[in-house]
Amino acid sequence: MRTRSEAGAATVEHAGLVLLIAVLLASAIAAIAAGEDRSGRELASTLGRKLRCAAVGPGPCWRDPLTLAYGRPLAGAVRALAPAPATRSGLLPVDFRYCRSASCAAPGPDPAHTASNRRVTAFVAIEDRRRSAGVAEITYWLYRPTLGWEPVVRSATSADVERLARTPLLDDAVPVLVPLETLDGRNQYDWAAGEEPPWRWRVESVYP
Repeated sequence: MRTRSEAGAATVEHAGLVLLIAVLLASAIAAIAAGEDRSGRELASTLGRKLRCAAVGPGPCWRDPLTLAYGRPLAGAVRALAPAPATRSGLLPVDFRYCRSASCAAPGPDPAHTASNRRVTAFVAIEDRRRSAGVAEITYWLYRPTLGWEPVVRSATSADVERLARTPLLDDAVPVLVPLETLDGRNQYDWAAGEEPPWRWRVESVYP
């Protein structure tokens, strides 16, 4: 009969084995994602999602950050109205937290990623004036290193929000959308000359 101490040791061994397998899979995912083949990136995304879901247990393992920031109906409208990736002066919009040089924002063969495998990203801020003015104003802030910020503004009425509420919210959707209202430390980042974000100190925080 196995003693309690032996059972505890076995549990630790199993946990260590699971961790080792997860590390090996993560390494394989990174290797696949580093390539330029689109099917490889899709496989990497799927494997990464499976690992993340397994770690948190049963039930939904991922919620779209737009839903956390704005609620599901408005999140659907924000996703549906998002601008398609566009190149300006040879650069795609990227996440400033991970890319601050022109070299990592250069376009690659996949429109969802730069040549250095950075995902195309847009930051979002909303002024919801549907009760007073009848519209929610959605600003997509696009950052391109050395070029600074470009705003793209969309307006959504209550009818628009209702119509677009069921837009799928997927973690591999293009572009990645980051709500400024829930972005920690957004006002404290240092910026190069000419890259100061116009939204600094102007976006009120939302606590999901």
